[in-house]
Amino acid sequence: MTGKFALLYITTPSKEEATSLGRSLLENKLVACVNIIPKMESMYWWEGKIASAKEVVMIAKTTKKLENKVIKYIEDNHSYDCPCVISLPIEGGSKAFLEWIENNTKN
Repeated sequence: MTGKFALLYITTPSKEEATSLGRSLLENKLVACVNIIPKMESMYWWEGKIASAKEVVMIAKTTKKLENKVIKYIEDNHSYDCPCVISLPIEGGSKAFLEWIENNTKN
């Protein structure tokens, strides 16, 4: 099962936006699970200056086959001009959990 799954790290400006994006990804069977972690402080370069913001982290689990569709969906529906969407390969884990991801996404 190695290499068939991906974990996407996404940030949003609010819990409401993370919940809305997460629910849409789930309803469209693009992801099997979304974790929403509120109250993160981000510091980053933006337009030549160091900026900071309170953000919410969203972690989504999906298949490699759907990874680009998830990224495109976030890019098209996120309020940021340049949303943070980073995909990390899932190299291992519980076989039952990985099968659950596969069974709960459209493949």
